[in-house]
Amino acid sequence: LGEIVRSEKINPFVGVGALIHKGGKILLIKRRFEPNKGRWSLPGGLVERGEKVEEAALREVKEELGIGVTLERLIDIADEIIPDGKGQVKYHYVLIDFLARPKMGRIRLNKESSAYRWIRPETVENLNSSNNTRAIVRKYIREKRGSKT
Repeated sequence: LGEIVRSEKINPFVGVGALIHKGGKILLIKRRFEPNKGRWSLPGGLVERGEKVEEAALREVKEELGIGVTLERLIDIADEIIPDGKGQVKYHYVLIDFLARPKMGRIRLNKESSAYRWIRPETVENLNSSNNTRAIVRKYIREKRGSKT
Protein backbone atom coordinates (compact mmCIF):
# COMPACT_ATOMS: atom_id res chain seq x y z
CA LEU A 1 0.00 0.00 0.00
CA GLY A 2 2.84 2.36 0.67
CA GLU A 3 2.93 5.31 3.01
CA ILE A 4 -0.36 7.09 3.64
CA VAL A 5 0.00 10.85 3.87
CA ARG A 6 -1.92 12.25 6.82
CA SER A 7 -3.81 15.48 6.47
CA GLU A 8 -3.80 17.89 9.41
CA LYS A 9 -6.73 19.87 8.00
CA ILE A 10 -9.59 17.38 7.93
CA ASN A 11 -10.69 15.46 11.01
CA PRO A 12 -11.98 11.87 10.84
CA PHE A 13 -15.70 11.22 10.86
CA VAL A 14 -17.23 9.29 13.77
CA GLY A 15 -19.44 6.42 12.68
CA VAL A 16 -21.45 3.73 14.40
CA GLY A 17 -22.35 0.24 13.28
CA ALA A 18 -24.44 -2.66 14.52
CA LEU A 19 -23.53 -6.32 14.26
CA ILE A 20 -27.09 -7.64 14.37
CA HIS A 21 -27.32 -11.34 15.20
CA LYS A 22 -30.18 -13.83 15.39
CA GLY A 23 -30.33 -17.61 15.27
CA GLY A 24 -26.63 -18.06 14.58
CA LYS A 25 -26.63 -15.62 11.65
CA ILE A 26 -25.64 -11.98 11.23
CA LEU A 27 -27.20 -9.28 9.08
CA LEU A 28 -25.17 -7.47 6.42
CA ILE A 29 -26.17 -4.80 3.93
CA LYS A 30 -24.72 -4.05 0.51
CA ARG A 31 -23.62 -0.42 0.26
CA ARG A 32 -24.97 1.59 -2.68
CA PHE A 33 -22.61 4.57 -2.25
CA GLU A 34 -18.97 5.29 -1.40
CA PRO A 35 -17.15 4.53 0.72
CA ASN A 36 -17.39 0.78 0.27
CA LYS A 37 -19.82 1.00 -2.65
CA GLY A 38 -20.92 -2.50 -3.70
CA ARG A 39 -19.43 -4.12 -0.60
CA TRP A 40 -21.17 -5.93 2.22
CA SER A 41 -20.99 -4.20 5.58
CA LEU A 42 -22.62 -3.73 8.94
CA PRO A 43 -25.54 -1.31 8.96
CA GLY A 44 -24.61 2.06 10.40
CA GLY A 45 -23.61 5.61 9.64
CA LEU A 46 -22.37 8.87 11.05
CA VAL A 47 -22.99 10.24 14.52
CA GLU A 48 -24.80 13.57 14.39
CA ARG A 49 -23.74 16.55 16.49
CA GLY A 50 -25.22 16.34 19.99
CA GLU A 51 -26.16 12.67 19.55
CA LYS A 52 -24.86 9.93 21.84
CA VAL A 53 -23.24 7.00 20.03
CA GLU A 54 -25.87 4.53 21.26
CA GLU A 55 -28.65 6.80 19.98
CA ALA A 56 -26.86 7.12 16.65
CA ALA A 57 -26.59 3.33 16.29
CA LEU A 58 -30.31 2.87 17.00
CA ARG A 59 -31.24 5.68 14.59
CA GLU A 60 -28.97 4.47 11.79
CA VAL A 61 -30.32 0.91 11.95
CA LYS A 62 -33.90 2.23 11.93
CA GLU A 63 -33.15 4.52 8.96
CA GLU A 64 -31.29 1.87 6.93
CA LEU A 65 -33.39 -1.20 7.75
CA GLY A 66 -36.71 0.06 9.06
CA ILE A 67 -36.40 -2.08 12.20
CA GLY A 68 -35.51 -1.49 15.80
CA VAL A 69 -32.72 -3.28 17.61
CA THR A 70 -31.66 -3.79 21.19
CA LEU A 71 -28.03 -2.88 21.74
CA GLU A 72 -26.35 -5.53 23.86
CA ARG A 73 -22.86 -4.12 24.27
CA LEU A 74 -19.95 -2.36 22.63
CA ILE A 75 -18.03 -4.83 20.49
CA ASP A 76 -15.16 -2.67 19.18
CA ILE A 77 -13.80 0.74 18.28
CA ALA A 78 -11.63 0.89 15.18
CA ASP A 79 -10.24 3.14 12.49
CA GLU A 80 -11.12 2.65 8.86
CA ILE A 81 -8.63 4.59 6.77
CA ILE A 82 -9.12 4.28 3.03
CA PRO A 83 -6.36 5.63 0.75
CA ASP A 84 -7.07 7.22 -2.63
CA GLY A 85 -4.46 5.27 -4.58
CA LYS A 86 -2.02 8.21 -4.60
CA GLY A 87 -0.89 7.85 -0.99
CA GLN A 88 -3.44 10.34 0.36
CA VAL A 89 -6.23 9.57 2.82
CA LYS A 90 -9.54 9.57 0.95
CA TYR A 91 -11.74 8.52 3.89
CA HIS A 92 -11.03 8.24 7.61
CA TYR A 93 -13.67 6.99 10.00
CA VAL A 94 -13.49 6.17 13.69
CA LEU A 95 -16.05 3.37 13.93
CA ILE A 96 -17.87 2.38 17.10
CA ASP A 97 -19.57 -0.97 16.64
CA PHE A 98 -22.23 -2.52 18.86
CA LEU A 99 -23.57 -6.04 19.16
CA ALA A 100 -27.34 -5.95 18.70
CA ARG A 101 -30.46 -8.14 18.49
CA PRO A 102 -33.33 -7.28 16.16
CA LYS A 103 -36.78 -6.46 17.46
CA MET A 104 -39.92 -7.53 15.65
CA GLY A 105 -40.48 -5.98 12.24
CA ARG A 106 -39.96 -6.37 8.54
CA ILE A 107 -36.73 -5.12 6.95
CA ARG A 108 -37.22 -2.25 4.49
CA LEU A 109 -33.99 -0.91 3.03
CA ASN A 110 -33.51 2.79 2.41
CA LYS A 111 -31.70 4.24 -0.63
CA GLU A 112 -28.24 3.75 0.94
CA SER A 113 -28.32 -0.04 0.55
CA SER A 114 -29.07 -2.25 -2.45
CA ALA A 115 -29.53 -5.57 -0.62
CA TYR A 116 -29.36 -7.34 2.72
CA ARG A 117 -28.48 -10.87 3.78
CA TRP A 118 -28.59 -13.01 6.89
CA ILE A 119 -25.39 -15.09 6.77
CA ARG A 120 -23.39 -17.43 8.95
CA PRO A 121 -20.58 -15.30 10.42
CA GLU A 122 -17.87 -17.64 9.09
CA THR A 123 -18.87 -16.88 5.48
CA VAL A 124 -18.06 -13.16 5.67
CA GLU A 125 -14.47 -13.87 4.60
CA ASN A 126 -15.79 -15.10 1.21
CA LEU A 127 -17.81 -11.93 0.57
CA ASN A 128 -16.73 -8.63 -0.94
CA SER A 129 -16.99 -6.94 2.44
CA SER A 130 -15.39 -3.92 4.06
CA ASN A 131 -12.21 -4.35 6.10
CA ASN A 132 -13.97 -3.19 9.25
CA THR A 133 -16.84 -5.63 8.73
CA ARG A 134 -14.45 -8.58 8.41
CA ALA A 135 -12.52 -7.46 11.52
CA ILE A 136 -15.66 -7.03 13.65
CA VAL A 137 -17.12 -10.36 12.53
CA ARG A 138 -13.81 -12.13 13.27
CA LYS A 139 -13.86 -10.65 16.77
CA TYR A 140 -17.50 -11.73 17.22
CA ILE A 141 -16.60 -15.31 16.16
CA ARG A 142 -13.61 -15.43 18.55
CA GLU A 143 -15.75 -14.15 21.44
CA LYS A 144 -18.51 -16.68 20.73
CA ARG A 145 -15.98 -19.51 20.69
CA GLY A 146 -14.46 -18.24 23.93
CA SER A 147 -17.84 -18.14 25.67
CA LYS A 148 -18.44 -21.85 24.90
CA THR A 149 -15.33 -23.04 26.70
